[in-house]
Amino acid sequence: QVQLVESGGGLVQTGGSLRLSCAASGLTFSTYTMAWFRQAPGKEREFVAFIYWNGANTLYADSVKGRFTISRDSAKKTVYLQMDSLNPEDTAVYYCGATARQFGGFFRQSDYPYWGQGTQVTVSS
Repeated sequence: QVQLVESGGGLVQTGGSLRLSCAASGLTFSTYTMAWFRQAPGKEREFVAFIYWNGANTLYADSVKGRFTISRDSAKKTVYLQMDSLNPEDTAVYYCGATARQFGGFFRQSDYPYWGQGTQVTVSS
């Protein structure tokens, strides 16, 4: 049974940083592409970043490019999202997604069959 557990969310001031973690179990982590999405109040869940199963490629939404960094540690079966220069528009519940698919697009919610429960990030102005 695949399980994804996010942690690291919280309240931070504008310009601050947070690091989110997503611990995976029940899957062969090194063969899964992992992603972060977020959902702000009253909005649809949106793509933030993904990292290929082998860590060779990453891609970011334009809104977070240059501020957020996705990474993975296969030994710990964990994917991270380092978030710097946070602003109130980054306030959302952040979700971790996983897919065994290794080719094709990875930008849509439907690309990921497995999800965590989410962690709240609140950025105050």
